Amino acid sequence: MIITVILITILLSYIIGKIGQNRKFGFWGYFFCSMALTPLVGILLVLASDPRPKKS
Repeated sequence: MIITVILITILLSYIIGKIGQNRKFGFWGYFFCSMALTPLVGILLVLASDPRPKKS
């Protein structure tokens, strides 16, 4: 039971990291935020953040 919850949390955190890879904190920032807090907080951070500025 505990293993299932941990695996689901890791999977959701990975998905959130992939969604946020072109955002302000990048993949690892959102992945670790989701792991440390909860995936719900991680997705809220992704939705509230700005995209990375384009390099010209």
